[in-house]
Amino acid sequence: MRLSHWLGGSIRRTLLVVLVPGMLLVFSAELWLAWRTASEAADAAYDRSLLGAVKSIDSSISTASGGLGVELPYRMLEFFELTANGQVYYRIATEDGLVEIGSSDLPLAPSPLQSGKPQFHEGVYFGEPVRVGSYARELSTPLAGQPGPQRVVIQVAETLEARTDFRRSLVLQSVARDFLLVAVASTLFGLAIAWAMRPLARLRQDVEARPPQDLTPMDSEGVPAEVLPLVGAINHHIGRNREQAEARRRFIDDASHQLRTPLTTLATQVAFAQREDDPAALREVMDNIRQQLDETIRQTNQMLSLAKADSAAPEPELLDAVVLAEDLMRRWWPMAREQGVDLGLQAPMATLPFRGEPGLLKEALSNLLHNAIRHGGAGCHVTLAVGHSEDRVRFSVVDNGPGLPPDELARAGERFFRGRQGPLPGSGLGLAIARTVAQRHGGEMRVSAGPEGRGLEVTMELASAGTSARDPG
Repeated sequence: MRLSHWLGGSIRRTLLVVLVPGMLLVFSAELWLAWRTASEAADAAYDRSLLGAVKSIDSSISTASGGLGVELPYRMLEFFELTANGQVYYRIATEDGLVEIGSSDLPLAPSPLQSGKPQFHEGVYFGEPVRVGSYARELSTPLAGQPGPQRVVIQVAETLEARTDFRRSLVLQSVARDFLLVAVASTLFGLAIAWAMRPLARLRQDVEARPPQDLTPMDSEGVPAEVLPLVGAINHHIGRNREQAEARRRFIDDASHQLRTPLTTLATQVAFAQREDDPAALREVMDNIRQQLDETIRQTNQMLSLAKADSAAPEPELLDAVVLAEDLMRRWWPMAREQGVDLGLQAPMATLPFRGEPGLLKEALSNLLHNAIRHGGAGCHVTLAVGHSEDRVRFSVVDNGPGLPPDELARAGERFFRGRQGPLPGSGLGLAIARTVAQRHGGEMRVSAGPEGRGLEVTMELASAGTSARDPG
């Protein structure tokens, strides 16, 4: 499982995963800094004691006898041992090593000593780590037989038990303090997250408490600015669902009304046929029933197609507009010939690729051709034209039939709008299906008068190659 997927399930988890390692890193850095500070503080404090012992020994050095004499301050060394809580060693020697008093094998300073400047370093004495303070100065009177200036080196060393205990004590205090701060900060952080998440919890409770039929917008009053985009998106989604629910309700009402009339007519015709004894009259009634049944089936199929175009998930395929038009011509040419209609195709001698849903497109164009052939009548010319532009594929059905009055052109494409079609029955869904399918494919449908103001021209413009069908949601 990817980290981003795991983190995406919870804001709290994301904050913890991001901030807790950061806090641990800061805690580790603070621990290292505390250890370093404690070490520097311990060295500074105990090195001052070492320097005091060195100065005390230095004040006891005498060369009056011609040699190097030292009156060791034993009380001061005993006190220093108690303070150091360990062993104390010393060494007094001339720089050339001819005279040496005390522990002769104490670790020497790692770098040359400068007169009057103490130097502190760590070393090992008899397998035990020690801290050594070294100091050098010129003797006021050189030793007997020694020409020129001469320096004396004074070293005092102590074991590290007291320093280590002092350093450990400081670090433990720092760790306890930092741990307390981290605990308090984590508690405050958790409380802050819980408090900051309250608007989201309240929003979730409001959504869950709503009945299924409640599609009113969410109240954004009192919502933090960071959550307002979420509330706006929810309200936008609620608005779209409300529009779809309203459209669905209107569709069901209109469909029930549209189907009730032909079904009632069928029931009346069947009842009449049951009472008819004349075979010729009975055959005429059966023919009327068949025509009414065919029209009812077509109307039902149109409503199902419209419902699919409204709500079905897009399933686009790579199509060729010219091939699609040729298939439609082969399908509708027999009906056109039977009706005495001249049906023609106007298409380029090339392929026009685009992405679309073949079932819905064939249904939409079939409705346009059926309307043109049916309402144009014998002697009418109907043309299916295919064209394209930079990013569009265009299907146009043009006829020179009676067309529509100018006041009805604006309403062409409304569901169940039939206009003044005379005696011919219809559902008023053909143009509505074409418009919905065109919008589903990222395009539009236009209805206008035909060439020279005669007939009707219906154009569907669809997204061209490389553009997928639009998601209806």
